Amino acid sequence: MWKRVKDRIARLSLLRSLRVRIFLLLVIMGIIPGIVIRVVLLHNYEERAVNVRISEVSNQFKIIANHLIHYNYLQDTSSEVINAELDQIATLYDGRVLIINNSFRVIKDTYGISEGKTIISEEVMRCFKGENITYYDSEEGFIEMAIPIQRVSQEKGADMPVQGVLLSSISTDTIELTINILEKKAFLLEVVMALLILATSSAVSYFLLVPFHKVTRAISEVKEGYTDDALSVPDYEETEHIVDAFNQVLVRLRTLDQSRQEFVSNVSHELKTPLASMKVLADSLLMQEDASLELYQEFMTDIAEEIERENKIINDLLSLVKLDKTNGELNISTVDINELLELLMKRLRPIAQKQNIEVVLESNRPVTAEVDEVKITLALTNLVENAIKYNRQNGWVRVTLDADHQFFSVSVEDSGVGIPESEYEQIYERFYRVDKSHSREIGGTGLGLAITRNVILMHRGSIQVSSVEQEGTTFLVKIPLTYSK
Repeated sequence: MWKRVKDRIARLSLLRSLRVRIFLLLVIMGIIPGIVIRVVLLHNYEERAVNVRISEVSNQFKIIANHLIHYNYLQDTSSEVINAELDQIATLYDGRVLIINNSFRVIKDTYGISEGKTIISEEVMRCFKGENITYYDSEEGFIEMAIPIQRVSQEKGADMPVQGVLLSSISTDTIELTINILEKKAFLLEVVMALLILATSSAVSYFLLVPFHKVTRAISEVKEGYTDDALSVPDYEETEHIVDAFNQVLVRLRTLDQSRQEFVSNVSHELKTPLASMKVLADSLLMQEDASLELYQEFMTDIAEEIERENKIINDLLSLVKLDKTNGELNISTVDINELLELLMKRLRPIAQKQNIEVVLESNRPVTAEVDEVKITLALTNLVENAIKYNRQNGWVRVTLDADHQFFSVSVEDSGVGIPESEYEQIYERFYRVDKSHSREIGGTGLGLAITRNVILMHRGSIQVSSVEQEGTTFLVKIPLTYSK
């Protein structure tokens, strides 16, 4: 039982192979048309041969019918000429001929077994009405014909009475024999063609997939670390697309790996620096046995600042991890965006005042939207806080709120150091920082914009940046007024 299951799974896996599918497709496209052509040609030959035989025999019987009238054979069957003709044509076509008079009696049977008998059938009745009857039985292998015996009229359109019926059964054994010979030859030809098609299909399916094998080997080499070069398999346009896409992913992975390494280095430094400072301050206090109260307060204030710095780094890390784990989980509620921004600005103005930076909020209209208040506050706080941090002394930050019938927008402009245009796409990457030295001085971790972008995308919104170096930066956030999953 288990073996049968494994065999079935193996067969299904084999059918999933592109090479097997190409092979089967080529085989089907090669063999099936051959079979169809053989069947159609043989059928057409049979139909054509039967029609030719019917036409040939019909002409012969019409001549004999005229002779029957001429020799008055329907009244006197002793004519040796007619009897010889009937026997000859019956022998020629390996068939049987019956002559029926107008009393439906058989007056001549080339087999000599039905003479004197009466035959009344549908074919005979129709033939006495002037119809020529022809029927081909392919299974039994004979052609049955019924031809009226009547004098030929000299006047056009005049109907002469039918005096009798010439009823015959013609064998088609010669036609069947020819068809059988043709079928054997066609089958032999099909076998040869099938072998050639199988060999050709196998070779073609193999060579068609060689470039894909190259791609697989090249990717394996990259995976094993044997090469850091970009892949190149230009055999097909499709392999070029695959390789180009892989190279782009590879570049992004390497960039991400480099960013992660920088992040580990930066965060390690950021986490160690406050701890080192606190240890130095604590050791200094312990070494001074008679330290004054003022000195204790000064050192404890410095220690508290270092703790706050450490706490901020940890909070940023936890926020990013939390967003990753709860991606798509939003606590949506109807929020007054004007009030949210006013509270946000109120909390950040004391930080701005330390650098003498003016922070202004401009609300063009009342805005109410369906958002996750905690997460959207975190995202907008990061933008405004960055605008303050990366600003100049005596600079400014302007936050503008606006809305239309579908979205509300928040614009955060500053007079800061700006962002190079070449780094617009990278600033949202986790762990990435534009000015690493300046970011370290002000305690940045490179997580703020990554958190912000993540939150905005969770709200089905967008974020855009425009900047001029040494003049300032503008971030424009657009978020739907109504949340929809």
